[in-house]
Amino acid sequence: MPEAEHGIPLKELCPHATEVVRELQQAGYQAYIVGGGVRDLLLGKAPKDFDVATDATPEEVHDIFPRCRLIGRRFRLAHVRKRGNLIEVATFRGPHDGEEGNGSANGRILRDNVFGTVEEDAIRRDFTINAMFLDPVSGEIRDYVGGYQDLCERRLRLIGDPETRYREDPVRLLRAARFAAKLGVEPDAESEEPIRRLAVLLEDVPPARLFEEVCKLFLTGHAMRSMESLQRFGLSSTLFPVLPESDKPGGVIIGPLLKAALENTDQRIAEEKPVTPAFLLAALFWLPVKAGTERRMAAGESEHEAILNAAEEVFYAQSRRTSVPKRFTAVAKQIWAIQPRFAKTSGKRWTRIFREPKFRAAYDFLLLRAVEDPALEELGAFWTQAQESRPMEAPAPAPSGPRKRRRRRPRSRNRKRA
Repeated sequence: MPEAEHGIPLKELCPHATEVVRELQQAGYQAYIVGGGVRDLLLGKAPKDFDVATDATPEEVHDIFPRCRLIGRRFRLAHVRKRGNLIEVATFRGPHDGEEGNGSANGRILRDNVFGTVEEDAIRRDFTINAMFLDPVSGEIRDYVGGYQDLCERRLRLIGDPETRYREDPVRLLRAARFAAKLGVEPDAESEEPIRRLAVLLEDVPPARLFEEVCKLFLTGHAMRSMESLQRFGLSSTLFPVLPESDKPGGVIIGPLLKAALENTDQRIAEEKPVTPAFLLAALFWLPVKAGTERRMAAGESEHEAILNAAEEVFYAQSRRTSVPKRFTAVAKQIWAIQPRFAKTSGKRWTRIFREPKFRAAYDFLLLRAVEDPALEELGAFWTQAQESRPMEAPAPAPSGPRKRRRRRPRSRNRKRA
């Protein structure tokens, strides 16, 4: 398709990706912008990034861009930097050879560095809407699998046999749910049918990779729709095994607190305000932490100790499915641990809570709890008024004046010299 037909203005393309493509083409190789960047431009959205595909091998890409980095074992890639911008360059993939050691017992591809042509690479991609190749120099789009028509009809369709493709990479199950939420596309019957049945395959995906997918689901502006999509396709309980299951197969219980947190996250992203996984995790796992806290308090633990122990228990159980970096779990624990202190509204030391580094996040979480438990509304109003009438206390200034020299102890005369 020429530029006049697909309508993507070349000036909207990333100039650094265009430069990488042009240099590869000048060296005698084929090169295109591929994947989600082309798809988003056709939908009128701003792409998050621009990836490049070429028939040059990673080593040949390195010869053209000597300062690039070759990464990956399962998929060998080149990371090319242009004026501080990272462009990912992948070699066209060919048909998987099925050699022993390249796959697992359930069909998942563990290693895949078989190179091929642009047509073979298109067939190897997951969904048709992600398999279009844009030449930013000529302006042409190459579409070998009907992705343009599917995108026009808002249809999500896997390339090849759906069950085989899901087994090759179970993360495609989550990608189907995310695209349905983000793009408003609907899976065709053949692509949707195996999702709920194959959800168990997510248990074989490395936990670190699943955490990346969780961030894409909930921290890119469509968190509420993503949760609804996970519920619809029966993926929630497999992805979050610590959450209480609902009466629907594969679903979990979503309380008012979590729903409000997801909606607030979407609103903050729409307003271009910062968001952090830590606060979302605090809302996501509050129900099991709350249940664990009540159980431990009934056994005799203090509320503070019970919250921290319950939090540790929940994160340990969840880490076997999605690993969560400690920098996020630590903040979530702080938010939870401050909650009991909000009940102390009198005495000499109640204002010390203002000095807590995570006070504001904990206060916002208290307001979310009030959405779920109206009995906390009065307490939330108290702390809102307390902040308005009392400025935040600044940390005590460092002592001024010269520092006193520390007296050195006299050396013992009986000590033997070395």
